[in-house]
Amino acid sequence: MLLMLEPSPQQIKHEKIYQQMGLSDDEFAMVEKILGRTPNYTETGLFSVMWSEHCSYKNSKPVLRKFPTTGQRVLQGPGEGAGIVDIGDQQAVVFKIESHNHPSAIEPYQGAATGVGGIIRDVFSMGARPIALLNSLRFGELDSARVRYLFKEVVAGIAGYGNCIGIPTVGGEVQFDASYDGNPLVNAMCVGLIDHKDIKKGQAHGVGNTVMYVGAKTGRDGIHGATFASEELNEQSEEKRPAVQVGDPFMEKLLLEACLDIIQSDALIGIQDMGAAGLTSSSAEMASKAGSGIEMDLDLVPQRETGMTAYEMMLSESQERMLIVVEKGREHEITALISKYELEAVAIGTVTDDKMLRLIHKGETVAEVPVDALAEEAPVYHKPSMEPEYFREFQAMDNEVPAVEDYRETLLQLLKQPTIASKEWVYDQYDYMVRTSTVVAPGSDAAVVRIRGTRKALAMTTDCNSRFLYLDPETGGKIAVAEAARNIVCSGAEPLAITDCLNFGNPEKPEIFWQLEKAVDGMSEACRVLNTPVIGGNVSLYNETNGNAVYPTPVVGMVGLVEDVDHITTQHFKNSGDLIYVLGETKPEFGGSELQKLQYGKIFGKAPELNIEIEQQRQDQLLKAIRAGLVASAHDIAEGGLAVAIAESLIGTDRLGAEVNVSGDIISALFSESQSRFLVSVKKEDQEAFEKIVAASLVGFVTESAELKIESAEGDVLKVNTKSLEEAWKGAIPCLLK
Repeated sequence: MLLMLEPSPQQIKHEKIYQQMGLSDDEFAMVEKILGRTPNYTETGLFSVMWSEHCSYKNSKPVLRKFPTTGQRVLQGPGEGAGIVDIGDQQAVVFKIESHNHPSAIEPYQGAATGVGGIIRDVFSMGARPIALLNSLRFGELDSARVRYLFKEVVAGIAGYGNCIGIPTVGGEVQFDASYDGNPLVNAMCVGLIDHKDIKKGQAHGVGNTVMYVGAKTGRDGIHGATFASEELNEQSEEKRPAVQVGDPFMEKLLLEACLDIIQSDALIGIQDMGAAGLTSSSAEMASKAGSGIEMDLDLVPQRETGMTAYEMMLSESQERMLIVVEKGREHEITALISKYELEAVAIGTVTDDKMLRLIHKGETVAEVPVDALAEEAPVYHKPSMEPEYFREFQAMDNEVPAVEDYRETLLQLLKQPTIASKEWVYDQYDYMVRTSTVVAPGSDAAVVRIRGTRKALAMTTDCNSRFLYLDPETGGKIAVAEAARNIVCSGAEPLAITDCLNFGNPEKPEIFWQLEKAVDGMSEACRVLNTPVIGGNVSLYNETNGNAVYPTPVVGMVGLVEDVDHITTQHFKNSGDLIYVLGETKPEFGGSELQKLQYGKIFGKAPELNIEIEQQRQDQLLKAIRAGLVASAHDIAEGGLAVAIAESLIGTDRLGAEVNVSGDIISALFSESQSRFLVSVKKEDQEAFEKIVAASLVGFVTESAELKIESAEGDVLKVNTKSLEEAWKGAIPCLLK
């Protein structure tokens, strides 16, 4: 086999080879200053991945500091594999969301599958058992053959991994818009359960303790994946295919069970997933967090390919691998536990006291770098920010109400819009009942999973309306958090905290950085008022193809606590004769709405307004009424407005209908996307008690006619049978995929 000679430090400097790895001239000069010499090839590689945006957050740190990250229930905020929130009885919920956008654009099946695998490892590396998966997906319009291919393959990849490992995929969202044509977004979320006593951290404490490698062998897949995630996609991106890893869910299942076993051993000191930047990030971060160093002999690393260099081993992102630190002299205990699962646990290094990452290969020191320089001391940039011209134009516009000739036909057309239409084609491919704790399956406002052995349950959702964020990132950021909380409350749960995935374009463009800043301002304010701190997440920048950015898409993953399973509420109407209420005020707000996009083929104008204090009052009132047993069904009024919300509450109810009265401007009453609104049904005998708690307008009642009838003071507005609503809503995506 032909051995390629690595360039010398002098060549790296004079030929500027570091630029191909993603380091700027200034950054390379900083590395030279830190080391007091020119780095060799392996060391340059270590800095290039650890200082990438994906690992260091160098462009986003100043913005992320705005998030509220603490709260009464927060046991672990940002900085570890996943965040942890107390749910009482010495139990806690562990959750995190991550992106796998660029890999999914290049190799959609494996890109999506390994995104799921990585987020599961983040959760069980904390000591938690994963109990549920969710996702948030964005694609271009389904009239493109390439988009249809990406959509089918991404869903298959998520299903393939989640179903094989035996963790239910219980919820998520899919939106379609031309801005995602070249750059789909694939965000995966995992939720786990843990007892307080089992919480573990990724820290390398105790000089002389042993660093062990657990799991799959290291190959040449995923090398420079973190750097690849920190640049725009273009025609050449197809050549980056080797940067996409290949996942093995069966190996991960063994690794999961093995890790949950070793977490019970007091021989274990620290544990971390080898995620982005593989061995480099796990070793450097574990040592840096503990104020220690690590020395590793790379000849001992289990390898599945021959002749691997130190550079390749350190930068590989092969899947299903963990790095652990074990008390010196007790390695055999861990090896014995792991061998039950037919996995390897190999001692590859030791914890040192010199705060250095030292790598030995073939008897020589091939890298010697301060761990803090890699993990904590990456440069931080305050990027220029500039309000875009389009935003000023949109803000100057009046709220224009689109013209509607035929209300019935418009409602049916809206139900066929892929963003609104049934996502059954997607979630039917997921096993959402495995482990048998799923109480509310995909298709309602939030998924709900029972906590075994208790009366409690967890509600969970992912949300983000990126159109509103494009029109007005600050308001849109508030709406993303508020809508997630609305979905949690509609399920009978109290919102606890969020994890977020900030998907934006290139931060080096001042208008894009402005979007990021403003979105985080809006999200932070909503999190403070709604008391949902940010416990972790991920930033995915450079989501652009040939210079065109995706809409700003800060996806919010939220988990809520159902105190008693009797409080679990779903969106579907339950009984004929139940009263139908609307909470909240409807205004002529159509900027970024489904109706605007349907009528004009584009979005423009102002996003809907949001008063976050009023939002909180309505959520509190509704949750109080749900806990008092007064609410039969609850549904967030979102995309498509009230008419779509009523249709969604009827579909799947088996022969129920509704009679509803609307007033004021009919088009706004039916299709406006004003915020902080809920559609609720209440038994007739609970009317008085409900109205004492909740300020809501009675608009109609549930019937047995299997027909939706909407009237105004002027007479009939629309009549449509439930079967037609269901056919339009259910048939849309399968039809487009043909």
